[in-house]
Amino acid sequence: MKTMTCQQLGGPCDLAHRGESADDVIHAQDQHLKEAVKAGDDAHQAARKEMKFRWLHPKQSLGWYNDMKSAFAALPED
Repeated sequence: MKTMTCQQLGGPCDLAHRGESADDVIHAQDQHLKEAVKAGDDAHQAARKEMKFRWLHPKQSLGWYNDMKSAFAALPED
């Protein structure tokens, strides 16, 4: 297991997401952003828009995805 924060994934807060893979933490971040925006948290709105764009345009977002996979791989195990 490894941990990345909302901020490391492009969000505004320090909420920790744990997972076995980069995909696990990216999906956790997506869910976190959905919930935060739904709850009225304006600070997470910009990050949510960016995440929605990435899901809708995966080829254009491949650079971000590869950067997150590399960052995850470089982290120590928890």
